[in-house]
Amino acid sequence: MPLLPLLLLLLLPLLVAVALPFSILQRYRVGTARRRGRRWKAALNLAALAFSCVVFIWVAAFTNFWDPRAFPYSLLGLGAGGLLGLLGLFVTRWEETPGTLHYTPNRWLILFITFAVALRLIYGVWRAWHAWGTHGPETSWLAAAGGANSMAVGAVVLGYYLVYHAGVWRRLRRRRQDSQWTGR
Repeated sequence: MPLLPLLLLLLLPLLVAVALPFSILQRYRVGTARRRGRRWKAALNLAALAFSCVVFIWVAAFTNFWDPRAFPYSLLGLGAGGLLGLLGLFVTRWEETPGTLHYTPNRWLILFITFAVALRLIYGVWRAWHAWGTHGPETSWLAAAGGANSMAVGAVVLGYYLVYHAGVWRRLRRRRQDSQWTGR
């Protein structure tokens, strides 16, 4: 009987590896779906993403002890993600009706972000595997494995969604103020 838990523990990485492509595909499908704009949901997303960005930058600053490129790459990634978020707001399809606002994010931009994350995951695993025994004593394994680059790609995703949800929240807030002003 003690072999069963050990077997399940050994099969867990295989299960994660098999489920990862399906989770990436599902993330793309959800990311490109038409959504009804709700102010409370946009505000909740914005607050959660702002908290995530603060924690991420704190972790990047801490990681900077082992990889001196982690913090600057993370800041650059957040900036690049913010610019992508502005582009995403510009190319989003907005559908205003008397009672609601629906929006559909751009498929190509979501595909680009999803593809970048997937490629970075694959490259990160490959690079970490090769860096495991080949890094020298003057560098850490994290730096040799490309941890700063992975953090930069993660920061791009965080920056994109932070700016995008801030724009959605702002648009919903402005729409509500306009409807109260006109009496609709």
